[in-house]
Formats: sequence, structure tokens, C-alpha cells
Amino acid sequence: MAVKASVTRKGAVLLGKYVACDGFHETRPLRVVTHAHADHLIGLRQSLKHCERVLMTPATKDLIDVMRGPLFLMMGNVETLTYNQPFRYGDEEITFHFANHILGAAQVLVEDNEGTRILYTGDFKLRGTPTVEADVLVIEATYGCPSRTRPFDASVENVLVSLVEQGLREGTVYVFGYHGKIQEVMQILRKAKIKVPFVAPEKVFHVSKVCEKHGMRLGTILLSTEDEGRKLLKNNSPCVAFYHMGSRHKVGQDSFRVCVSGWEFRSVCRRIGDKEYVVALSDHSDFEDLLEYVRRCRPKEVITDNYRVGDAVALAREIWRRLKIPAKAVP
Repeated sequence: MAVKASVTRKGAVLLGKYVACDGFHETRPLRVVTHAHADHLIGLRQSLKHCERVLMTPATKDLIDVMRGPLFLMMGNVETLTYNQPFRYGDEEITFHFANHILGAAQVLVEDNEGTRILYTGDFKLRGTPTVEADVLVIEATYGCPSRTRPFDASVENVLVSLVEQGLREGTVYVFGYHGKIQEVMQILRKAKIKVPFVAPEKVFHVSKVCEKHGMRLGTILLSTEDEGRKLLKNNSPCVAFYHMGSRHKVGQDSFRVCVSGWEFRSVCRRIGDKEYVVALSDHSDFEDLLEYVRRCRPKEVITDNYRVGDAVALAREIWRRLKIPAKAVP
């Protein structure tokens, strides 16, 4: 029987005969971008030049336009698909399904002419992500090790809000995270009725505007480079300043600081400095949730993504041991 799915050594997730997800493959006419994080944009420039079509959700396109510039995607034939909108190519049908990760994230289902359902989850958090039944499942393995369990998931948002409120009593609170997760924090704080100004540099500001365009409610955000935002930060006024994790060692050194990271499993919140904390806010499924997705999906075989950061070998082993479903880590 022909191999229905694989992951190449260059990170392309191959589904059916025509699709390469999240990486470039020279034999595949279709490239899918599941979401706008860098480890899923690998080889995108090559795909834009050589693939017949590059498929993504409208929100993912808007995010890439902000992060790479509006001319970047214009070098190729980009087509946007909404969730549950079938796209036929040759004798196969491609459908995107919602994934609770960052804005625009999608699971990718390919159905071939033999009726085989081949699914790639992309990155996802189980809560809020619909299970798509499939015969062959390719699943992310970021927290694929059995020790990567997070029993406190429900309490993270409350702790985050309390911590920010504590910091605001002293002045400006700096929040550091990655695109997508930063905007999730903004939404959590607004839902909790935190009404102080939000301040952000240009890239975070423009990503936030895309998120608002697609339904997130983030409230007023001031640019850190313009007078009002700059003044708030200079005077250490009560506000929340949002920066990409890459700026962590450049700004807000003497202020109250919160880093949001999924790589925390022992406690909801950990103090790492005089006024600096790490909060365990994750946009990935932990080990138990990855197993639960496989259980609900009911595949005949599973491939765990062994290209990206994670524990694909351990996850494949535990899927076989606990669920008795054939599984292997690829590549």
C-alpha cells in the first residue's frame, strides 16, 4: 500500500499525493501553512516560487502580511480557505478544520479517492479544538513526553490576572510572549475588566490589529513609539506593555515583568527574579491531551512529528503502549 503520510527531513508534512504542510517539497504542487509561527513557515519562499498554490486561512494570511511584509506572499499564488470549505485538487479533497492554537490555526484533512482520511493536526490545544476522525493521523509532539502534564490548566488565567493586578499597583507591567499568545493575554486581561492602557511596539501592535479584525477583543492599544505610549513607559505609569519574547533582555529591566511560557509543568507561576515571574500559559496540548486526541480520533495509524521541538519518539511509544494503535516518530 502507498505511504499516505510522512514528515520529511526538511520539516514538510506530506499528506496524500499532492499536499505538503508547513514545509517545502519539490514534488508537491500544493503547500499548506497551518499557522503563522516560524517553525511552520519553513521553506515558504520556495513554496511561493515553485508550488501551484499555497493554501492558508484568511487570518494566517493577514498575520504573515504583517510579519513578513505585504509584498512577501504576492510572489506566489496564495489562496485562502475558511474552515470546513472543501478544496479539490485532482482526485483528492483538502479541508481545513479549526485548531485552538493561535489565530488562524488549522488542522488539515485530506481525503483521497480510496476514501482514506489523512489528518495533520498542526499545533493545537485540546480544549476548544474539534476532533476530526481519520484513518492516518499526523500529530504534533511538542509535549509528547509523559512528564509534560499540566494539571492546573484551568487556574492559569486567574493567576495571570492576579499577578498583573499586583504589578499595576507598582506601575508598568511588562508582559513577554510570542505572537498569538501575547494577544491571548490581552484578551484575558480585558475579559477580567483590567482597564489600564495597553502599550506595544509596532510589530505587536499590528499583529494585535489583525487579531481584532478577526474577532478578538483587545481594547485600545497605544504604540510605544508615539508620545502617549512613550510617556506612560517613561513615567512607569500603571499600564501593561506587551513585547515579543525576543525583547526580554532589552526592555523593562527594572520593572514588574511577566513571561508567559508553555514550558512550565510543576506550578502555575514561578518567580525567577526580584520582580519577574513565569506563568504557565500554553497554546499546546500537554501529554495527556495529545493521547486523548488520538483516542477520540480513532486512527488506524499515527505519525508523530519528529522534526519540530518536542518528544515525538516518546509519544509514539506511549500511543502504542497505552492505546495499542501503531505509531512511529518521523523522520
